[in-house]
Amino acid sequence: MGRWRCTSVGVVALILLLTAASHGRELPFKKSEQSFVYNHTLAKTLVEYASAVYMTDLTALYTWTCSRCNDLTQGFEMRSLIVDVENCLQAFVGVAHNLNSIVIAIRGTQENSVQNWIKDLIWKQLDLSYPNMPNAKVHSGFFSSYNNTILRLAITSAVHKARKAYEDINVIVTGHSMGGAMASFCALDLAMKLGSDSVQLMTFGQPRVGNAAFASYFAKYVPNTIRVTHGHDIVPHLPPYFSFLSHLTYHHFPREVWVHDSEGNTTEKICDDSGEDPDCCRCVSMFSLSIQDHFTYLGVDMEADDWSTCRIIAAQSVKQFQKELSSNIIMTKHNVDVSIVEPSVQTDWSSSR
Repeated sequence: MGRWRCTSVGVVALILLLTAASHGRELPFKKSEQSFVYNHTLAKTLVEYASAVYMTDLTALYTWTCSRCNDLTQGFEMRSLIVDVENCLQAFVGVAHNLNSIVIAIRGTQENSVQNWIKDLIWKQLDLSYPNMPNAKVHSGFFSSYNNTILRLAITSAVHKARKAYEDINVIVTGHSMGGAMASFCALDLAMKLGSDSVQLMTFGQPRVGNAAFASYFAKYVPNTIRVTHGHDIVPHLPPYFSFLSHLTYHHFPREVWVHDSEGNTTEKICDDSGEDPDCCRCVSMFSLSIQDHFTYLGVDMEADDWSTCRIIAAQSVKQFQKELSSNIIMTKHNVDVSIVEPSVQTDWSSSR
């Protein structure tokens, strides 16, 4: 299938211009006492969940019978399916019995809009002070996509119900690309409610979301965090990192695991706890950055199964899904909450089955 795969010369040129000096003096960063264990099998399992949430067949997701709902995710118990057509958001919450955990997956950007999204990332400003965290700044768009949409309410409700049913089991949050950015805010939100020991975050190819102060707070509240990056993926380099602008620069939170080819072998390098290890993905030449590595993580396809406009896909999928729900042709072994927000509708459509 022919698809847009290469970052435009103009985008790379802009990144080169904005990050040319970013390997200079490092910005002070308060490191955490994070205890860290990277597990390849867990990463492989979670990347399959992060891939599955891209699926547009809502019925197949609801019943966990989609083409990506197999392999290491077999037996997943769907508890909540969330779709926001207006904002092109999609997520699910369920119980992975083999992990003894609640898994939350949030979808990333639709592929046909990634080019514009990457260009927009270059100019994202740190324009919002994170509540109750002095000096912590984030981008309002990243923050709002989770906190000011149906995602936060629906996810927290589903987590509460699942923990009540399964005796307060732990929560794992995952997502790819923009879904990783939203997953970060979700994990932070849940960790502040449930406690740091109860929440784990693993993202794939996520952009930076806040400044160094925010990264320090994040490492404190969500110490069990892994950001997987892949080869020359351009997205983890955005928005740009400026080591010489302490009040303006974005800064990744720890800890990165950089998956890359080395002498013909795939290497998973566990990076330092600064969040901006110069020997991990930041060591990649700006001239070699591309979008190709963004769409595959640990050998798993990380793109939507339909290349049409996000809102068109979501609206069509929702219409068909609602029809099948109302006709009672969908069978599940347990109750599944459904939360749907359609354009010009202020309240969510939801049901338990």
